[in-house]
Amino acid sequence: MSTETTVKASNWRFVEIGRVVLVNKGAYAGKLATIVEIIDHKRVLIDGPTTGVPRQGVALAHVVLTPHVVAKLPRAARSSAVAKKWEASEIDAKWAKSAWAQKIAQRQRRAALSDFERFQVLLLKKQQRLAVNKAAAKA
Repeated sequence: MSTETTVKASNWRFVEIGRVVLVNKGAYAGKLATIVEIIDHKRVLIDGPTTGVPRQGVALAHVVLTPHVVAKLPRAARSSAVAKKWEASEIDAKWAKSAWAQKIAQRQRRAALSDFERFQVLLLKKQQRLAVNKAAAKA
C-alpha cells in the first residue's frame, strides 16, 4: 500500500524567470512585479516597470507567487524589455479579472467606507437576509 499522494502539476507555482509576484511587505506592498533573475534559494530580483516597483532584490518570504507568467522573458532582462513583454502578455488585464484581485479591491473599498456607508451596507444585508428567509419559509 503506497502512502504517496499525487499532486496535479497545474496547481504548482514555481519560482521561475517571468513569474508574476504580488509584493506583500515593504514600501511596495500590494503591487505586482515579475521575477527577472533568481539570486539564490531565498532571494530573487524583481522588476515592475509598469506598476511602479523598482528593480530590486527581495526575499521570497516578502512576495507571493501568482499563477501568471510573463512568457519568454530572458534572464536578467532590462526594465524596457520587461515592460514590453508585460504589455504583450496582458498581465494587468488578466490580474484584474482574477478573483484574487477582485477580493483585494473589495477589501480596500470596504476599508474606505464612512460610518454612514457602513450603516447602509448593514441595512441592505438585513433586507437581503429577511427576503431570503421569507422565500425559504414559503418553499
